[in-house]
Amino acid sequence: MQTPTLFALLLLLVLVAYGTGVSRALAAARSMGGVRHLASLPGYYGTHIALWCGLPALLLLSAWLLFDDAILRALVMHSFPDKPDTVAGRDLLYAQVQNLAAGNLFGQASAEVQAAAAKLTSLRGTAQTLQTVIVLILSLGLGIYALLRFSPELRAREKVERVLRVILVGCASAAIFTTVGILLSVLFESLRFFQSVPLTEFLFGLHWSPQMALREDQVGSSGAFGAVPLFTGTLMVSAIAMLVAVPVGLMSAIFLAEYASKRVRAAAKPVLEILAGVPTVVYGFFAALTVAPFVRDLATAMGLQASSESALAAGLVMGVMIIPFVSSLSDDVINAVPQSLRDGSLGLGSTRSEMVRKVVIPAALPGIVGGVLLAVSRAIGETMIVVMAAGLAANLTANPLESVTTVTVQIVTLLVGDQEFDSPKTLAAFALGLMLFLSTLVLNFIALHVVKKYREQYD
Repeated sequence: MQTPTLFALLLLLVLVAYGTGVSRALAAARSMGGVRHLASLPGYYGTHIALWCGLPALLLLSAWLLFDDAILRALVMHSFPDKPDTVAGRDLLYAQVQNLAAGNLFGQASAEVQAAAAKLTSLRGTAQTLQTVIVLILSLGLGIYALLRFSPELRAREKVERVLRVILVGCASAAIFTTVGILLSVLFESLRFFQSVPLTEFLFGLHWSPQMALREDQVGSSGAFGAVPLFTGTLMVSAIAMLVAVPVGLMSAIFLAEYASKRVRAAAKPVLEILAGVPTVVYGFFAALTVAPFVRDLATAMGLQASSESALAAGLVMGVMIIPFVSSLSDDVINAVPQSLRDGSLGLGSTRSEMVRKVVIPAALPGIVGGVLLAVSRAIGETMIVVMAAGLAANLTANPLESVTTVTVQIVTLLVGDQEFDSPKTLAAFALGLMLFLSTLVLNFIALHVVKKYREQYD
C-alpha cells in the first residue's frame, strides 16, 4: 500500500475510533441517567480512543519514512564488493541504481548495477508491505485496547489534555531547537571563515571583492572581504523604504481606524492589503522598468547624475511593498484601544485630532513600534527588489542615486551554482548571515525595551 493511501486509511481509522468512543460514552450515559454521571464529556472519551488509535501509529509511520531510505541504501550498497572510496562516487553509484530501478536510466548498465536495482526494487516492496502491516496492526490493536479500557469513571479529559500538553511542548521545543540549530550551523561556518579572514577586516574593511585567486598571476581576484559597503547599502535601502512605509502606513491606519466611514473602510482596507500579496519579483520588475528610469530622468532634469540602478529606486518600491505591514498592524493596535478613552477625551473638550495625538497614539505606541520593527526586518531581508533595481556593485557611498548592494543580495550571489564550502568566498555568506541574525536580535531587544517602557494598563 502506498504511503498516502496508508495515511488516508489511518485517518479513517482515527475517525471511526472517535465515533465509537463517543457512542460508547453516550450509551453509558443513557444507562446511568445522563451525561452528568460521566467523569468527562463524551467528546473526550472519543478523543482518548482516537489518540490511542492514531498517535502511536503516526509516530511509527513518520520514523519509518525518516529512516527507510537510509536503511535501504545501506543494504543495497553493501551488495557492491568494490564501492567507490569517495562520498561523491558512492552517491553517484546509488543514483544510478535508483534511476535504473525507476526506469529512468538510459543506456547499458553493468551487471552489478542491474542486480543492485533489482534488489532495491525487492527491498522497497518488502518494506512497503511491512510498513502497511505493522502500522495497521498497531493502530487497530491500540484502538481496541483503549476501547476495552473504557469505563464511565475514566477521566478521559485529564488524559487527553496531558497528551495535548506534551504535543504542544514538543512543538515549542522543535521551534527552539530549530532556531538553535540554525544559529550553531551559521556560527560554526562563520568561525571557519574568520580563521581565513580577520574579524576586523570583515567588520571595518571598506572594499568588498570576494573573488579568490586560484593562481598567483590571476587578475581581478583580490579577495577583499570588507563588509562595510554591504552594511551601508543595506541601511540606506532600508532607511529609504522606512521613510516611505512608516508615514504612509501609519497615516492610512489612523484614517481607516478613526476617520473613515464603515463603507470606506470596508473598501479601502482590502485594497491596501492586496499590496502584501504581490510577489516581490513583480515589485522588482516595476522598480527596474518604471521607477529606476523615472528616478534617473528626474535627477538628470535637476542637473544631478544618477545611475540606472540606484538605491533610491529600490528603497521607494520596497517602501510601497512594506506599507501593508505597517498599516495593518497599526490599524489593529489602534482599534484595540478602549473606546472609553476616546469618549473621555472627547468629553473633556478635545478635538478628534487632539484625541488621536494625545490619547490613541500613546496607548497604541507599543504595538505600532512592534509593527515598524517587523517592517524593518522585512526590509533588511528583501533581496529580489535590490537585485533588480539597485544592482550588485558594492559601492561605499552615501548618495542614494548611485548603485549599491545589500547583505542578502551578496549571500545569494555567493551561493549561486555548485559551490564547495571550503573557501573564504563561500564561507563569507555564513558570516554575512550571522551579521543579519545579530541585527535581527538587536531589533528584537529594542522592541522589547520600547514595549516594556511604554506599556500601560487600560481598563
